[in-house]
Amino acid sequence: MSSRSTLSSASTSPGTVGIANVANALTVVRLILVPVFAVCFAYGSDARHPAWRYAATAVFVLASLTDRVDGELARRRSLVTTFGKIADPLADKALVGAALIALSAVGDLPWWVTAVILAREFGVTALRFWVIRAGIGEASRGGVLAASQAGKIKTVTQAVAIGLYLLPVAGVWGTARAWVMGIAVAITLATGVNYVYRAIKVRIRQRQAHRSVRSSQGAE
Repeated sequence: MSSRSTLSSASTSPGTVGIANVANALTVVRLILVPVFAVCFAYGSDARHPAWRYAATAVFVLASLTDRVDGELARRRSLVTTFGKIADPLADKALVGAALIALSAVGDLPWWVTAVILAREFGVTALRFWVIRAGIGEASRGGVLAASQAGKIKTVTQAVAIGLYLLPVAGVWGTARAWVMGIAVAITLATGVNYVYRAIKVRIRQRQAHRSVRSSQGAE
């Protein structure tokens, strides 16, 4: 979900970057904001206290912005760490998951939308960890499959759609947010399929490389 997944420069290894850096600090802040959001939303679920609903929206937007900023910092300043590669996507999923589940729990968002988005998000995260663990393709050089431009659009669209649903709006805005969420779901599914396809291609290339190495060793 984040540009943190792009590879750092070839001269920098995740193991040489200290865990205590500004990018990781922002990731931790985002994790801390998840329960803060949940509390605000819980109070805001009562129609008599709309201010809490606006507060929940503000916390969600702030947390979403930290995702954008920490990814850019990690990429530009070569602050990629093992902690960041693991914590960053988990923080993203925790934030989005908390918001979607909360919205569905109060009946503002259909449960099937929440199920589809979370299935894709956690499925891709599991696949990313598999790529890292297997040490294949880009992962063998200290990174993971690079985030595509479509993936970044997906992240922004999801954030906008969720933000609109968090706001206590109706009428035209209520219709608009349904359309935005529909677009977000479509992009979410499309990018998920694309990510699986890319991971499979990386795996195939890795197997072919292994076969080539074994063949050359056998020839010797």
